[in-house]
Amino acid sequence: MQKMMPYLWFREKPETAVDFYVSIFKNSRKKGITRYSEAGAKVSGITKDSIMTIEFELEGQPFIALNGGPVFSFTPAVSFYVGCDTLEEIDEKWRRLSEGAAVMMEYAKYPFAEKYGWLTDRFGVSWQLILMPRPQKITPCLMFTGAYAGKAEEAINSYVSIFPSSHVGMMSRYGKGGVDKEGTINHAEFSLNGQDFVAMDSALEHKFGFSEAISFLINCDSQKEIDALWQQLTASGGQEGQCGWLKDRYGVSWQVSATALSKFLKDKDPAKVERVMKALLQMKKIDIKALKEAYK
Repeated sequence: MQKMMPYLWFREKPETAVDFYVSIFKNSRKKGITRYSEAGAKVSGITKDSIMTIEFELEGQPFIALNGGPVFSFTPAVSFYVGCDTLEEIDEKWRRLSEGAAVMMEYAKYPFAEKYGWLTDRFGVSWQLILMPRPQKITPCLMFTGAYAGKAEEAINSYVSIFPSSHVGMMSRYGKGGVDKEGTINHAEFSLNGQDFVAMDSALEHKFGFSEAISFLINCDSQKEIDALWQQLTASGGQEGQCGWLKDRYGVSWQVSATALSKFLKDKDPAKVERVMKALLQMKKIDIKALKEAYK
């Protein structure tokens, strides 16, 4: 199993957003691109040969951007927590990301940090910037709201039990008389197969929850890995989706995919790509053998 990565569903032109992010963060670059085949274009309503996905890195953190159309929208339920080493660094990142952004928490000094701010950028992606060095510069943050408020600790323990090489780092709880429900999580840190995460609960009234616009892609090397993760993540109320997508019982979206699929979709032979895409569109859980047969 490869290290999982955030997968961002943009409504249009993901290359514009990717170029913007790469210009802000160090140790960043665009990588592989896939384009819509005829079968993929027909299903999505997006023009054939248009960009479908862009792989990119920010501060060494891998991401994938999808040109998905106006089906899903980003929400602050998943944001990206950015640890900054210096005042100059956080000032500059806030200045750039706040261009056309909506501020959720003002950029200021707080009891927990000399400088911190939370915004939703002009593309709809949410960022939390904090003046505090972190081993993983950019960390996905899950905020459990609505029906899932108070479920952060349960979800973290479930994820840690599912993924190999995983552990809980720390958990801080809301106290009595605080801004949220006593005993629930105001900040937790955990790692899943080498990917660090942050999580929190919020029982306050929010008009948003988790959305398929941000999912977490897990590339598996074997059908055994796919079968096990699919069963565990859809258990007890999870929902199966198409093409390896699913929602777990806490509302978080995942893609349980195959390492080989990326290679197949990047092939220079359009006939091979078309066959693989047609096979993929017939699947819920990924079938590696069927994808290989289509590719050949």
